[in-house]
Amino acid sequence: MKSTVVTRLIKLFLPILLGVGVFGAIGLLMQGYVRLEYWSLVTGYFFPPLGKESIIPIGVARGFNPILIALSIAFVDVVVAMFLVWNYDLAKKIPILGKFMKKVEEKGRNVEDKYGWIKPLRFAGIVIFVMIPFQGSGGLVASIVGRFVGMKPWNTFIAIAIGAITGCLLVATFSKAFMIFAEINTTLTVILIIILAIILISYFVAKKTKKPKNVISQH
Repeated sequence: MKSTVVTRLIKLFLPILLGVGVFGAIGLLMQGYVRLEYWSLVTGYFFPPLGKESIIPIGVARGFNPILIALSIAFVDVVVAMFLVWNYDLAKKIPILGKFMKKVEEKGRNVEDKYGWIKPLRFAGIVIFVMIPFQGSGGLVASIVGRFVGMKPWNTFIAIAIGAITGCLLVATFSKAFMIFAEINTTLTVILIIILAIILISYFVAKKTKKPKNVISQH
């Protein structure tokens, strides 16, 4: 009985201590203001709508080593996935986190086309899902989706780790390449940013105006 309690406590606190310890150690190796900026970027990843597609480019632009900032953000997904592998049911009882998890689970059940493409791919689908840099593709949502498509927790964890590391390194590489290109041709860079902004705004406007057919059909 005692060993069971100890095991549960280890599973509960190890991911948290691992995350705090690693990020704390890395930050302490930096200078004061750089350390605070690094911790702010890592912490910011926990708060939507910020994601790897925004945090990593910001970090690269601020002068952080692209590999360091990429692996740091990937490690957040890995730690979150580890926590959920061990404490999924408990996490659903945590006020804010639990509410979000139940919301994602409900979407998974009621909106088949939301994550339906992952089902036939399973492991590879989770890898691709986490790897592609868009909002809601982190370790938390991927852990829930992994359960939704019937994957074993540790298979989901490994898929998330592979997808997170690969995706974050790709984002960091493109961010660095974009910065180099911007220095060479500033005018063209500005034009490309404007075009991208127009595309993104159009996408979000279209998404908001689209009627949720699945929700209406339930009433």
